[in-house]
Amino acid sequence: MKSLKIIVLAKQVPDTRNVGKDAMKADGTVNRGALAAIFNPEDLNALEQALRIKDRYPESEIVILTMGPGRAAEIIREAIYRGADKGYLLTDRKFAGSDTLATSYALSMAIRKMEPYAMVIAGRQAIDGDTAQVGPQVAEKLGLPQVTYVEEIQEITNNKIVIKRRLERGVEIVKSSLPLLITVHNSAPACRPRHAKRLMKFKHAQTVTEMQDNSEDYISLQQDRPYLRIEEWSVDDVKADDSMLGLSGSPTKVKKIDNVVFKAKESKVLTAQNVDIEWLVKELITNNTIG
Repeated sequence: MKSLKIIVLAKQVPDTRNVGKDAMKADGTVNRGALAAIFNPEDLNALEQALRIKDRYPESEIVILTMGPGRAAEIIREAIYRGADKGYLLTDRKFAGSDTLATSYALSMAIRKMEPYAMVIAGRQAIDGDTAQVGPQVAEKLGLPQVTYVEEIQEITNNKIVIKRRLERGVEIVKSSLPLLITVHNSAPACRPRHAKRLMKFKHAQTVTEMQDNSEDYISLQQDRPYLRIEEWSVDDVKADDSMLGLSGSPTKVKKIDNVVFKAKESKVLTAQNVDIEWLVKELITNNTIG
């Protein structure tokens, strides 16, 4: 086996470490404009697995696929700096408000457009939803075998793959045929850093929308170096059904949102003595924190 085409699903997510009172909109969707955006951590683990395959098979191609607003192109560039070959941004106002079902449908339609491929790799889950549903749903829509909680890809030979999974109480070794979809656990190796030469080569890589806001110099640069162009796909480009996208195609609805803010009103220093531990347990039960 000389080369593999690997599609890595990545997502730009709000930085949940800085969630404030404006993090949610009135309709129950995330107010992404109010939060800093980052590369979803477990998708970086997934990218590293793809890069390790390319280390073994240098002629392989790694394609990043992400769905989101125009600014999501930033994680495609980030992936290219680390070793990915190219990326596609799935962006359209009709995608707005999509739950996992609508998102997986849109991604599956885009993946069909990229056939043939050997493997689809995604992070186990995104930190903004924590559902771990999109990867498996994409696999079901594409009719692919799926292996979740992957920690290591051990071997690929003759269209067969051997995978190590990290389970709650141990590990499992799984063999599957190709093509397949895997989701990567956060216990997998962390992604390698940016490569300085790739950063310099691809720092001007942009989508068509981003190019429209640039000066003529950058437009000429894009024309002279076509590898700097990040493709944008709309609903029409992937031939998706509008009724299965966005809020209309999302059966999951947020009924109510409560902002919980913890404030320290008083403090108590506890020792390891039994009397202090007993007091703490009684206090937690009284406050309905446990029990």
